[in-house]
Amino acid sequence: MTDILTPERMAIVDKMAEIGPRIAARAVDVDIAAAFPYDNWADLKDAGMLGIVIPKSHGGLGGDFVAYALASEELARHCAATALTFNMHVATTLLVGEVAGSLGISAQDQAILDARRETLYRGVIEDGHVHSQPFSEGISAGATSGYATRAEPVDGGYLVSGRKIFASLSGGCDWHNVLCQVEGDDRLRLMGVPHEGEGVTIEGEWDPLGMRGTDSRNLVMDKVFVADEHEWLPPGVFNAAADRWPYFYMTLSFSYLGLMRGILDYTEEYLKTSSRREHPIKQQGWAEMNIRYEQAHALCYRCLSDVQVDPSQEKITRAWASLVTTMEGAPEMASTAVRICGGRSMLRPSYIERAYRDARCGATMLPWSVEVCLQRLGQVRLFEDLEGEG
Repeated sequence: MTDILTPERMAIVDKMAEIGPRIAARAVDVDIAAAFPYDNWADLKDAGMLGIVIPKSHGGLGGDFVAYALASEELARHCAATALTFNMHVATTLLVGEVAGSLGISAQDQAILDARRETLYRGVIEDGHVHSQPFSEGISAGATSGYATRAEPVDGGYLVSGRKIFASLSGGCDWHNVLCQVEGDDRLRLMGVPHEGEGVTIEGEWDPLGMRGTDSRNLVMDKVFVADEHEWLPPGVFNAAADRWPYFYMTLSFSYLGLMRGILDYTEEYLKTSSRREHPIKQQGWAEMNIRYEQAHALCYRCLSDVQVDPSQEKITRAWASLVTTMEGAPEMASTAVRICGGRSMLRPSYIERAYRDARCGATMLPWSVEVCLQRLGQVRLFEDLEGEG
C-alpha cells in the first residue's frame, strides 16, 4: 500500500477531498435533472483537476495513472456521475501522456506526439478545455473493434463522419475525441472533433436509470472538419495502446469503487445513529457489505501495483477479475444497504436509492463490460492466450 499511497499521489487526493462536500451537495439536483454537472466541473477546474495527469512542466498536477485512480475513487464517494464524466476527460490526457509515452514509438511518431501534446495540454491548462471520449458505436460486442466512423483526408486535416452512442459529456465538453479510420487503412485514429464544429449534432433524450449526470446522448458527425493538429495520436498508436496498455480500460471501475465506499459510509452513519445496529441481522448485512468492499478494494489496489506496459496474461486476468468484482459488488452492496436501512432508503432523494440505480449501470459499460470480462475469464488458460483482447 505504501507503494501506491505515495505523498505525491495523496496530495492530489486531498485536493479532491477538499471539493468533495460541495460536489456531494449538488448530487441530488444533478440526478433529478439528469443534467451535466457544470458547477461541479467549475470546482474541478478551480482545483486544477483538469490537468491531473498533465506534467507539471506544462502546468498540470503531474499525477500518473494511479494518482488518477485514487482521485477518481475519492470523487465518486461524493458524486459517482460526476466521477464518470471526469473519467472521460482524463482518459484522453492519459492516452496522449503516460500511455503513449510508455510504448516506445518511432522518433517520427514521437515528434508528432510531442506537438499534439503541446496543443492539447495548452488548451486544457490555459483555456479550460473539457475533453470527452465517445468510442461506442453499438455495432459490436466490445468497443475495441467494429468502427464505422470514417475520416476523409482533405487539405489541412480530415472530414469525420459517423455516429457514437452513449457519448458522455455530449453537451458539456469542448472536444469529442472519437476513434475512426481512413478508408483502406486499418489503423485507428483518435480525432478531436470540436463540439461547435459544423456538422456536429447531439441527438436524443437522456433519461436513464442511473448515472444521470453524464449527459450521454448520441453524437452524430457529418463531414466535420478536424485539423491535422487535432489528431491527438499518430495513426496506429491507439492500436498499440489497446494491445499493450490494457489497464486503460479499467478507468471506469475506479468510480464504482468510490461509489462502494460511499455506500459503506452512508450505511455506517445510519447504523451508528439508529438502534437498529443492535439487531443481529443488520450486523450480518453490515459484515457482508464490508467483506464485499474489502474484496473489491484489495483486488483493485493489487492491479494498481501491477500497472505497466506489456503486462503478463496473469496480470491482465487479474484486471478483468477486479473489474467484475467491483462492477458486480457495487449493486450487491447497494441492495444490502436498502435492506439494512429499510423502506425510507428507497424514497427519493435518499442517497442509497440513487446509489442503487447508479451502481446497477456499471455492468454494461464498454469496452470491459462485465459480460466481456466474464467471457474472457471463462476462456483464459483453457485455450491459447487471448491475444488482441485489450
